[in-house]
Amino acid sequence: MALGVCLLFDRRSERALRGLWSRLEATGVATLQTHTHRRHHPHLSYVVLLDWRLDAVHDAVSALPDGGPFEVTFDAMAAFRRGRISLVPAPAAELLARQQAVVRAVSGTGARVHHHYAPDRWLPHSSVATRSTTRDLPVVAAAVYEVLPLTVRVTSAALIDSATGEMWSLPVLP
Repeated sequence: MALGVCLLFDRRSERALRGLWSRLEATGVATLQTHTHRRHHPHLSYVVLLDWRLDAVHDAVSALPDGGPFEVTFDAMAAFRRGRISLVPAPAAELLARQQAVVRAVSGTGARVHHHYAPDRWLPHSSVATRSTTRDLPVVAAAVYEVLPLTVRVTSAALIDSATGEMWSLPVLP
């Protein structure tokens, strides 16, 4: 399916996002908690690849400088096509620079980048609800705006296969 280069959050941040997923699931709104293989982690993807060589991508991203942990503040909700509802942070210059470095690195391996993750097209987000309808929007908005603004701490990065949930930790936080 797809391979993501994903930012992962500290335990406190992950608990907050999983709690939001649970509250939405209790109202009948599907979230990443029950989506596909049910092995999803709260995350923010730098890039999603449609065609790749795992070892080459892992090596390319691992060779990037380690930028260390940082914080991202989610302060808005976005409704994407096909019913994906996400938390959205302000696209800080440092976050954009990190994302662009990752895209350049993986592109250099011959991997095919999903067009929504190309430089100058990427909208940073952390998915909350999947396949929502317009009828779900008021319920989702009420739950989301109970937790926003939400500052999360990014503490690690991994490659994650969206089809299986398999994850390969990265030795750096690009």
